[in-house]
Amino acid sequence: MSPAKNRQPVPGTTIFDSVQARKGYALNKMCYSFNDAANRKAFVADEDAYCAKYGLNAEQRDAIRNRNVLQLIAAGGNAYYLAKFAGIFGLDMQDIGAQQTGMSKDAFKAKLVAAGR
Repeated sequence: MSPAKNRQPVPGTTIFDSVQARKGYALNKMCYSFNDAANRKAFVADEDAYCAKYGLNAEQRDAIRNRNVLQLIAAGGNAYYLAKFAGIFGLDMQDIGAQQTGMSKDAFKAKLVAAGR
């Protein structure tokens, strides 16, 4: 039996597996496009048109509008690609981690420091 089939769910965690990768393909492809400054500018100018260009579904569009990382992950988003989206708004991985854990950014950073990371 493959290790993936033996994997136990982690409460409150969405595992990014092949199912999530397929589900989030359009979302992650759009977020990858934000490597280009012109694409970031186009997104800011008209979010709905930019999301439509990449074929995002209603769940993904709602998560984008809400700027909600947990919704984005549930909609198939990969944290590495989502960081590109968050960067448009001046957010970094610590902001994302804080949102995922329900902590303030300062509390999240303190937790990382205490853990030696």
